Amino acid sequence: MKITDVKVHILQSKLEQPFAFSQGWVRVRSATIVEIHTDAGLIGWGEAFTQGLESPQIAASTIEYSLKPLVLGENPKNVEVLWHSMYNQTRDFGRKGSVMAAISGIDIAVWDILGKFYQVPVSQLIGGRFRASVQPYATGFYRVTGENEGDRLAEEAIAHNDAGFKAMKIKLGFGVNDDIKVMRQIGRAIEGRDVELMVDTNHAYGRTEALRLGRVLDEYDLRWYEEPVPAEDIGGYVELRQKLKTAIAGGENEHSIYGFRELLNCHAVDIAQPDIGSCGGITGARHIFTLAQANGIEVNPHVWGSGVAQAASLQVLAALPNAIHSLYARQPILEYDRSSHPFRNDLVDRPLSLNKDGMVEISDNPGLGIEVNRAIINKYKVN
Repeated sequence: MKITDVKVHILQSKLEQPFAFSQGWVRVRSATIVEIHTDAGLIGWGEAFTQGLESPQIAASTIEYSLKPLVLGENPKNVEVLWHSMYNQTRDFGRKGSVMAAISGIDIAVWDILGKFYQVPVSQLIGGRFRASVQPYATGFYRVTGENEGDRLAEEAIAHNDAGFKAMKIKLGFGVNDDIKVMRQIGRAIEGRDVELMVDTNHAYGRTEALRLGRVLDEYDLRWYEEPVPAEDIGGYVELRQKLKTAIAGGENEHSIYGFRELLNCHAVDIAQPDIGSCGGITGARHIFTLAQANGIEVNPHVWGSGVAQAASLQVLAALPNAIHSLYARQPILEYDRSSHPFRNDLVDRPLSLNKDGMVEISDNPGLGIEVNRAIINKYKVN
C-alpha cells in the first residue's frame, strides 16, 4: 500500500458572537483538516490543531511544502518510520508549535488509514481498550464582554450541569480579583450539585499572581489548575506544584516526547495534557504516554479541535492506561468544548453526544470511527 496524495483543507467560520479567553478574542473558528489517499482506495482523515489565535495556514503550508513530499509514495503501515522521518526533516525549523501540529495531522490520518485497512478501531491497533466510554467535562466559560461576567458564568455552570455534565472547566485569567469573584459566584450557584471543577488560566500570569490565585483555588477541591504560568516557565510550574494543594496540569503547549521529557524530568506537573493534534499525533501521544507511565504521572489529553480531533482523542483515551493501578483508579476524562464551533457537530457523522449515563461512548468502527461530511468542507473551505 502506498500514499498517493495528501490534501489540506483550511476551514474557517466567522462567529456571530466573538468570545475571549485570557490571551485574546476569538472571532473566527478555524480547522486544518488533512486528507490522505492511498492506492488501496482508502482515505484517512487527520487534523492539525489550530491553537486559539493561530492562523491555520501555518500548519497547512508546512504540510504542503515540507511534509507531503516526504510521505508521498510511502507505505502508511510504516507509521513510526514516517513519524521520525517528518520529525527529523523539520528538526532544525520545527520541534514546537505549528510544525508539530502539521506532523500530527498527517500522523492521525495515517492511523485512520491503518484502522480501515485492518478493519479495526485505532484503539485496537495501539494496544486495546481500557474503557469503552469516557466521562466528558464541559469546557466553556469564555467571556463575551470581558470582566465582571460572574452572574452570566454562574448561569452557564448551571446550564452545563443541567445538560448532563458532572465536570466542567472554568476559564480564568482576566485579572486575579475578577477571577476570584467569578469563582465565588460559580461556587454559590452550584452549591449542593454533584459537580467537579477544573480551572484554566491559559498561562495568563507570572508566578506571583498565579500563586495568589492558586491559594484561593485551593479552597475549591479542584481536579486541576491548568496552565497557571507560561509553558516556558518550567520553574514556575515546579514552584506552584510545591506550594499549592491543587494538582497542577499543563502540556497543551508542549510537543513530542522530547518536550515532555523536560516537563516530567523537572517534576513540573501532576497531570500531563498533550493535545493529539499538536503533540505529534497518535504516534507522538503514545511516546508521551509511555514516558508519563514510567514517571507515574497522570495523562489527560487536551482537546479543542473539530470532530476529527475529538474522534482521534477518543480512540487514544480508550487505549490510555491508568498512571497508577488500583481497583478504583481515577479515569481520564474527555474535554468537551461547548463553545460555538460548526466543525464540531456538522463535520463528522458521529459527533460527540452524552448517553443516558452522562458518558461519551467510544466508536468501535474502523479507524477513527467517523466519516467526514464533504459538504461541510466545501462550505467552509477557504483555500
